[in-house]
Amino acid sequence: MAWMTSRQRLLAALNRDKPDRLPATTHHLMPYFLQTYMGSMTELQFFDHFGLDAIRWTFPVEAKQALGQQEQDGYIVTDTWRLEWEPIPDREYVTRRYRITTPRGVLTGVLQSNQYTTWVREYPIKEKRDIDLLADFMPPIYCDVGTVNSEARAFGERGIVRGSIIGFQIFGQPGCWQDAACLVGTERLIMATFDDPGWVHELLRILQRHKRVYIQSLEGAMYDVLELGGGDASTTVISPKIFDRFVAPYDRDLIALAHEVGQRIVYHTCGGMMPILERIADMGPDAMETFTPPDMGGDVDLAAAKRRIGHRVCMIGGFDQFHYLIGCTPQETRAAVRRCFEAAGEGGGYILCPSDHFFDADPDLIRAFAEEARSCTY
Repeated sequence: MAWMTSRQRLLAALNRDKPDRLPATTHHLMPYFLQTYMGSMTELQFFDHFGLDAIRWTFPVEAKQALGQQEQDGYIVTDTWRLEWEPIPDREYVTRRYRITTPRGVLTGVLQSNQYTTWVREYPIKEKRDIDLLADFMPPIYCDVGTVNSEARAFGERGIVRGSIIGFQIFGQPGCWQDAACLVGTERLIMATFDDPGWVHELLRILQRHKRVYIQSLEGAMYDVLELGGGDASTTVISPKIFDRFVAPYDRDLIALAHEVGQRIVYHTCGGMMPILERIADMGPDAMETFTPPDMGGDVDLAAAKRRIGHRVCMIGGFDQFHYLIGCTPQETRAAVRRCFEAAGEGGGYILCPSDHFFDADPDLIRAFAEEARSCTY
């Protein structure tokens, strides 16, 4: 088979075709890793350094002045959705409280960060009536199509351009259920599906409407794939029954809408997937990820997953970065790559990728990962 560019190779896999060789890439590159292990390389320098198939992640949004929107430090605000930040002293973590002021009430939350990542310390939805503030005042978010297209043209054949369905701006997730978990808290949200399912459905409808506006604005954007979903809908966290009632109905409609405006969707499920593989595929995504193996806290048998849904979606992930990008020999890394290829590579439609982020990794093992992938030819 003729040699392909990284863009051609990744798109062939996304379209469930057979590329020249196994596409190999990574999930979002974490700043901590690039700074600590790679001398503060850029993401593109990382891909070029190792010869991996590149991804350009970009998420530009546009403030619609005609709607009274303004951009404030990367967030969209209005006169009825005002955002303020306040630092909170903390000996261990960078801690900040945000305050969103609306005409009928205030939402507050707390985020904490360390050198690795950021997480929610205090959720903004504290009373059930707080979701009315989201419904009435949360500004719709629109894709900056011009910026996406400029970046895509500049990136060219170096790889694909990837985005994400918008979540709650301050801290959110692409999927409706997953976004709700970031606003309410996962445990509280699960309990509410039993105690007050109507309230949960109303929150999900509010978030879905918000995401629909964003997706409609994607028409003409030169994305190659956009992420939907999130780990809070994995079977490590919720039951298949909750998935059927509170996840699939909302995200299925978003996937269909994305297809209507010419966009591909990858559904992200970091955690347990095996009991709901077909349910995820039934929502109609173009690709699924992350196929996390048991030794990383997931449950995926990659070969079994390929047999069950490999003819329906592109599969992305499956590689155990916790054990084979650090603390092992290059030969063990190469063997792990080969096992993934043998399990999921047949016929194409598979992109080798770590099962989600990593913070620590040995550059020599990343090189072994990349080199072995290049030797996996069709």
